[in-house]
Amino acid sequence: MSFSFSNFFSSDIAIDLGTANTLVYVKGKGILVREPSVVAVRTIDHKIMAIGFDAWEMLGKTHREISVIRPMRDGVIDDDEIAEEMIRHFIRRVHKNRLIRPRVIICVPSGVTKSEKRIIRDSAEHAGAREVYLIAEPMAAALGVGLPVNEPVGSMVIDIGGGTTEIAVISLSGIVNYVSVRIAGDEMNEVILQFMRRNYNLLIGERTAEEVKCRIGSAMPLEEELTMIVKGRDLVAGIPKAIEVNSVEIREALSEPVNAIVDAVKLTLEKTPPELSADIRDRGIILTGGGSLLKGLDIRLRDETSLPINLAEDPMTCVVRGTGVVLDNMEKLDKLLLRG
Repeated sequence: MSFSFSNFFSSDIAIDLGTANTLVYVKGKGILVREPSVVAVRTIDHKIMAIGFDAWEMLGKTHREISVIRPMRDGVIDDDEIAEEMIRHFIRRVHKNRLIRPRVIICVPSGVTKSEKRIIRDSAEHAGAREVYLIAEPMAAALGVGLPVNEPVGSMVIDIGGGTTEIAVISLSGIVNYVSVRIAGDEMNEVILQFMRRNYNLLIGERTAEEVKCRIGSAMPLEEELTMIVKGRDLVAGIPKAIEVNSVEIREALSEPVNAIVDAVKLTLEKTPPELSADIRDRGIILTGGGSLLKGLDIRLRDETSLPINLAEDPMTCVVRGTGVVLDNMEKLDKLLLRG
């Protein structure tokens, strides 16, 4: 294999810095990191003990000297110092040449404020980035699924992540209108957690709630309803307990966040100019993000909007793949980046 100076100096990185997961794309190499946005810290001296999967394994199982932190909340940085350490860790994982500081593009929610943008930029720069650019998540998701964002055609994307649901109509390289709600995968986990506590006096952890959502959670009645055994602590007796729950109960528990997402989609459609509405009617809506994998959510949205709903292929990686497209075509696509 011949040596290439351009490869040696090419160090551009795209980061989907999500509330639940962080994905990192390296120019010319593809997606090299796909790990939970979780950090384990020793409380006595704030020393980082683990990041990503290793920290996720500790969630709910630590003693008082170790704290497991999620530095992202609602799609933006909640803990500056821990987020900076996490970004640095992932950059170093994929970028071995310490002599060259990489250019980095980071995805952010479309409703991000100026101060939130500044915090994200500062964290990435302190973590070793040479230049930091930001792109709106729905725009990145649209690029990731190959929508013609530069053309005078209306495209609609629903990106359901861990902390936010981003709904946007895109045309001529810009977001025509959007609705960003801070209700997504994490909120679904939280309502399952509350349901188990309220209905069964069973205290479960975040990891268990996530597993319940993924295995038996749904937005529509299933052809064959599912059951699973859920283990936790009995809040009355204080001892370990296991109970069987079914998908009908969990669907009822999930109805509030699912309804909120449906309402946000309807609101976005109401705000869309008529010419672009006609395009969306013809082309349908693309569903991306890990939260879009909730069973029956695409059918529920189709029933509520009477529009074609298309679930993206590998929805969890759409945003980072789209950011990678900008990275690979920076000269042509820099107008898609956020200013200010």
